[in-house]
Amino acid sequence: MRISSRFLAAASLAALSLFAGGAMAEEKLVIGTEGAYPPYNNLEADGSLTGFDIDIAKALCEEMKVTCTFKTNDWDGIIPALQAKKFDAIVASMSITPERLEKVDFSKKYYNTPPAIAVPKDSPIKSVEDLKGKTIGAQSSTTHANYAEKHMADSELKLYPTADEYKLDITNGRVDAVIDDVVVLTQWVKSDAGACCKILTPLPIDEVINGPGAGIAVRKGETALADRFTKAIAAIRANGTYQKINAKYFDFDVYGDK
Repeated sequence: MRISSRFLAAASLAALSLFAGGAMAEEKLVIGTEGAYPPYNNLEADGSLTGFDIDIAKALCEEMKVTCTFKTNDWDGIIPALQAKKFDAIVASMSITPERLEKVDFSKKYYNTPPAIAVPKDSPIKSVEDLKGKTIGAQSSTTHANYAEKHMADSELKLYPTADEYKLDITNGRVDAVIDDVVVLTQWVKSDAGACCKILTPLPIDEVINGPGAGIAVRKGETALADRFTKAIAAIRANGTYQKINAKYFDFDVYGDK
């Protein structure tokens, strides 16, 4: 069979185009986040996502040379959504805990801050011991709710789907205190929205409940992806990118102890 030189040239060009297209194809990842946990992640009125988690995720994706997009999900269902492949990873201030490690795998931490208690400014509560018999608000399915359940068993725990809802209830006097990340509460009480309240005290980290810090969750068994995130975290810590993002939001290093 004779094949014309024109046909061969066209076939070669097509093969070259396919090769080039394959070589140029970008890896894409979808990042899941809550979008209701400032200053870590927040969905703005214009539909944009802002916060420390978001900026860190973007920096990690750039370091890994992947194209990332974001998808928000209610906190209570964020792990099931990951398992259902609605996104590839969770960057949402999720603490690495033994309970969660049964369902997902994690990168190493990208920050670690303790929990704290906030109360109204005119509250008679002066110490953690004074919380006995009082009602404490917390976001459900969080380490902070678990902390209160274990360490403040003499108090009544009231759970909320989002942090915004417990903030509203303490503002309106429907709970006596709230528990959350110290940074979240500190920045809230400094804002106009949190003018009602003050920080009572930071709380000691419970390693069993709080774990070693917040990590990036991936589906169980996808350890190669988790390891890539871990290496990228180390890289942005080393090249100064992490510190620039940190300084945008905080006046101390939220990474915590080494």
